[in-house]
Amino acid sequence: MLKNNPVMKKLVETGEERVGKLAQQLLSNEKFVAAVQTLVSRSLAAKGTLDSALRTALSAMNLPSTADLEQLRSKVDDLERLLSSVESKVDTLVSSASSRKKG
Repeated sequence: MLKNNPVMKKLVETGEERVGKLAQQLLSNEKFVAAVQTLVSRSLAAKGTLDSALRTALSAMNLPSTADLEQLRSKVDDLERLLSSVESKVDTLVSSASSRKKG
């Protein structure tokens, strides 16, 4: 209903034009771009500090971090592959031993 209204269409088009022009002006402003870059780099630094503090807190509480869990998951995957390999070799030995008994 509102989509078919010509006045609403015009308002939306005008709004889109103005937002587009504003975005162009902001992105062409070197100070704005530098401020955004500084904000992003500081945010990443703060995230790193927070992650480090969280790992320290988890360690103090004797709880695993995400990295610890990923490392454990990797070790479990390695063990599963090894166990599968051993199981396959045992099956091969059992089948060859049973074929020798039959022959």
